Amino acid sequence: MKKCIIIANGRTPSKKVISFFKKKGYTTLICADGGANSALKLGLVPDFIIGDLDSVSNEAINFFSDKSTIIKIERQNDTDVEKCLKFAIRKGFSEALLLGVTGDRLDHTICNLGIVLKFYYKIKCNIVAENSFLTPTDKTTLLKSKPGETISLYAFNSKTTITSDGLKYPLRNSTIPFGERESTSNVSVKDEVKLIVKGGIVFIIRDFKFISKNDLI
Repeated sequence: MKKCIIIANGRTPSKKVISFFKKKGYTTLICADGGANSALKLGLVPDFIIGDLDSVSNEAINFFSDKSTIIKIERQNDTDVEKCLKFAIRKGFSEALLLGVTGDRLDHTICNLGIVLKFYYKIKCNIVAENSFLTPTDKTTLLKSKPGETISLYAFNSKTTITSDGLKYPLRNSTIPFGERESTSNVSVKDEVKLIVKGGIVFIIRDFKFISKNDLI
């Protein structure tokens, strides 16, 4: 299974997060345009820099010009993150960790959350943003856990059902369409949480510090 990290032009991620996921097999680093500015700041050399290159600094371009493969794609009908994901799909990657996809602009944040849904059946996208780890699923999923872990769940239509085992507030063939009902700040009571998801995609959001400290990914 080929996995990559994509750094977008949002809030600069933690180098510790990147190191953690590299150990988990996310060995290729791709920067979406201005994400290369974050890589430069962190002292990282991306394998690829992809986008229309309107946000990356001249300093970053000059520094990485002989170290990274830089691919300029000028089309404007998709975002730089989408350009990176399409490239990753062509190269046979099955999973991507998206970093720097949140920041000062709410519209960009919402767009990037939508990208996780948009590309779900082509490449699985996980997100780390500040202290949160987001992963999507549309099937039965087993989560390594510890009692007391906070786990939040979000679905997006009334056809998606969730049944849980191992949560303090159990779900029994429940629907939790976004904007109507949710399962925010539910709590694990076992070392394994089972989620049976049918009829759509669910976002699972966990505390990254908790799961990384306990090696629950």
